[in-house]
Amino acid sequence: MRGWWQDLTDLVLPAECGGCGRPRTVLCPECRAALHGAAPRRVRPAPKPPGLPVVHASAAYEGGVRATLLAHKERGALALAGPLGTALARAVRAGLGSAGSWCGDGPTGLGDGAVREPVLLVPVPSSRRVVRARGHDPARRIALAAAGELRRAGTVARVAAVLRQRRFVADQSGLDARQRLANLAGALEVAAGGARLLAGGGRVVLVDDLMTTGASLAEAARAVRAAMADTQVYGEGTREPTGERMAGVTVAEPERTEAVRGMARTNDAGDGIRAAVVAASPDAFEINWN
Repeated sequence: MRGWWQDLTDLVLPAECGGCGRPRTVLCPECRAALHGAAPRRVRPAPKPPGLPVVHASAAYEGGVRATLLAHKERGALALAGPLGTALARAVRAGLGSAGSWCGDGPTGLGDGAVREPVLLVPVPSSRRVVRARGHDPARRIALAAAGELRRAGTVARVAAVLRQRRFVADQSGLDARQRLANLAGALEVAAGGARLLAGGGRVVLVDDLMTTGASLAEAARAVRAAMADTQVYGEGTREPTGERMAGVTVAEPERTEAVRGMARTNDAGDGIRAAVVAASPDAFEINWN
């Protein structure tokens, strides 16, 4: 019984720093500084996938930051959701503030504090199989923590977990950028009723814990754009055919091609959708945006 209770306690209150392993702390000062110390910046993978919205990240995915994200995601160190959510909230604020106006009427952000308009955080979903294996949904948990941080700073923020996978997606590990884009094309959809929430919930910000190639965020943006367009035209979201085949749940080639073309037609700076992540690959920070 004592061993079971200790295991449960370690899930909620880790016995060591999630970043470096220092004992008796959730996140040591050095690892917390690596996560929160630098100003969030705009990031972009190379090559940039079609349809990727403007993305901001708080930290580079390396060292203690990488270890912290893995401890939360893979080892269930749930107490790390708080500091990770704070980092995500900072990236959200940076993205909204740096965009100036999305509609030409002045800045939307107030430095690193409140954002004037309501914000709707839409987490990128994992498959049900992955969530069951991990025992939790890391992106959704961090998004909830970030929304709480934003509200404490005076921003009206909510989480809308409206995206879901509508077909099988292969394991992304080992795939290059082009393969990941093809693997995810047409894989996400907005759940029934979610389109209305997106249309009236405020500024839509796609959120995730990590961006590497940007394929997941690009596909999430495509699904959200499609749902919001359907809402504007028809008054409610519509569901596209899944293109399932008897040999396995896959997207039919014409649909996959159209999904990629749809992402390519979008303007990442002009449709009001933004994205924010806790961390991005170090190379994504090296892009000169001036």
